[in-house]
Amino acid sequence: MMAIAEMLKATEAAVVSRVSLREVNRVIDEHIIPDSFVSLDNGRHVRAAACWMISFYFDSAKRLTAEERLNTIRAAEKRLLGKHMNEWSLLLLQDWTVHNEFLTIDLAPFVRRTAERLDELEAARDIVTASDDILGGAPVIRGTRIPVYDIAASVTAGIPTQRILEAYPGLSEHQIRLASIFAEANPPRGRPRLAGDIPEEAVIVTDRRISRRRKAG
Repeated sequence: MMAIAEMLKATEAAVVSRVSLREVNRVIDEHIIPDSFVSLDNGRHVRAAACWMISFYFDSAKRLTAEERLNTIRAAEKRLLGKHMNEWSLLLLQDWTVHNEFLTIDLAPFVRRTAERLDELEAARDIVTASDDILGGAPVIRGTRIPVYDIAASVTAGIPTQRILEAYPGLSEHQIRLASIFAEANPPRGRPRLAGDIPEEAVIVTDRRISRRRKAG
């Protein structure tokens, strides 16, 4: 399991926190999460431990005021820094009940779910590799020549898992899930691939082409 202090890219933090990238940028810009958990050097990054704070802030929005949520995060921050813990195994053993005036809030479920999602992100990182010798350096599933972003695109398009498995018989459902997590946490850069630009050994799971409508007149 990755360390509590590990810095995640904003896109990775969004995946782990189960929020949008826009919401991650908001908690940074508005100092909702402590500044000590944020780095703006070479892009925006947040500490892994901040992800459960982000989840709590947005998931509890319908029940708690902004002030109550901020006070809870500040109380949790003091407790976290005061214990000087660097491992999730230790963090998960702690009592994360926060008393805020007449409110009693148990943050343990947020800490636990964040740890589970970080495990998934780490597993997604581990199954992906990239080499100039394979598909021009495009990320692929380790031990295969299957492009990660092609699998993720199929999932996003709503193609049933069984059809993806039939097209890529060397994959498992678990690998398909992890490929989607990796792609979401690491959006591809540059211009989108042209329709006719299909990488070597790629498999077309479905091909729906819609003819352009001719303009009237």
